[in-house]
Amino acid sequence: MTDTSTGQAAETRASAVPTVALVGTLDTKGAEYQWMSEQLVALGVAVVAVDAGIRDPHGYTGAVAFPQTAVAEAAGTTIDALRDGDDRGAAVARMGEGAAAVLAQVFSDGGVDAVLALGGSGGSAIAARAVRDLPIGLPKLIVSTMASGDVSPYVGASDVTMMYSVVDIAGINQISRSVLGNAAAAAAGMAAAYAGRGGASTGSANGGGASTGSASGGSANGGGGERPLIGASMFGVTTPAVDAARERLDELGYEVLVFHATGSGGRALEALARSNMLVGVLDLTTTELADELVGGVLTAGPDRVTAAGASGTPQVVSLGALDMVNFGPEATVPAQFADRHFFVHNPTITLMRTTVDENAELGRSLGAKLAAAESPTILMIPHGGVSALDAAGQPFRDVAADEALIENVTAAVEGSAVTVLDLDANINDPLFGRQAADELHALITKN
Repeated sequence: MTDTSTGQAAETRASAVPTVALVGTLDTKGAEYQWMSEQLVALGVAVVAVDAGIRDPHGYTGAVAFPQTAVAEAAGTTIDALRDGDDRGAAVARMGEGAAAVLAQVFSDGGVDAVLALGGSGGSAIAARAVRDLPIGLPKLIVSTMASGDVSPYVGASDVTMMYSVVDIAGINQISRSVLGNAAAAAAGMAAAYAGRGGASTGSANGGGASTGSASGGSANGGGGERPLIGASMFGVTTPAVDAARERLDELGYEVLVFHATGSGGRALEALARSNMLVGVLDLTTTELADELVGGVLTAGPDRVTAAGASGTPQVVSLGALDMVNFGPEATVPAQFADRHFFVHNPTITLMRTTVDENAELGRSLGAKLAAAESPTILMIPHGGVSALDAAGQPFRDVAADEALIENVTAAVEGSAVTVLDLDANINDPLFGRQAADELHALITKN
């Protein structure tokens, strides 16, 4: 069996041999990683081994391109310090950071076509952190004992593939041989496909990548190559607005990636904006801010609506669905909200109307984020309602609440570089969506 270092990996890529990085704790899962490495080599794949354990490797007999000492140093510490600290949680966190730094460098050097990892909760946590900042499109597969439950802590906003191990990863047996063999075959196949595309990720690790295209003149594409990408946020109650904008942007030569504003969708949009894969962001649906403020189930976290501004990506932002907070089935709504105004969207989603005070705070919060943006930013305000439910005659129409939102967001951006456009329309008016698209295109071409 032949493992390969970073430099060797670059050579194998040049000769069309795909390379898989194996990332894991070779002190506790060495034999399993050895078996996986042999399977990959038999499938015609070169292997880069990254040891994220803190004790002496056991059971792995191949060459280790990045030993645990190098991984610890990449995390700003030493193996001795981690051993002496005798804190497993801290060690897992630091080795995850170190493995991430190592993989970022390997990717930058062109030495990896896929990442494969296996483990229990600790090994999965290390692997998840290790691949989190790698670009969308680079295959990432984690075989985990944790993959039959909630995998959101491991997947986050990236395109990580999780495979349930069925049995614990403790030796090669009839079950694990089948499961891990499938994982090796999947990783080899994905690596070959990725290498065949020329390593066609459009971003880069740690947000240093280039966008897929650049807009100029009257059309974004300029007649060749992949269309430049725009990220857009959408909810069921803002779908007409985003559809109209998407159709217009398609006419202008863009490819629009639509993210459902369900928390994970917002996080994914932010991640892509940070990675510089997008030439523009059409953030018409900022509803996840309401869930973050009030305690709904679809929050995207406190950093929502910050990445485009921080990365210099032109953005057009609106107030879509800030009239609502999301909960699950009606029976699951917390008791403290019993006297609030609700709308049962479907059997699994219950919507709660935001109040005047909540809208005022949402306006201040959103405005502060936009005012701090370092990118060209337009705020479009639909005075006829911020969602389908907030249109005239609809159940969430509340002029006082909308006015509190609008007054506070405009006050918060006053004196900043943000351009405010007031439209006497509901957000779902087709003209609103098309104008949003045209405004974003103008920002991109000017930028």
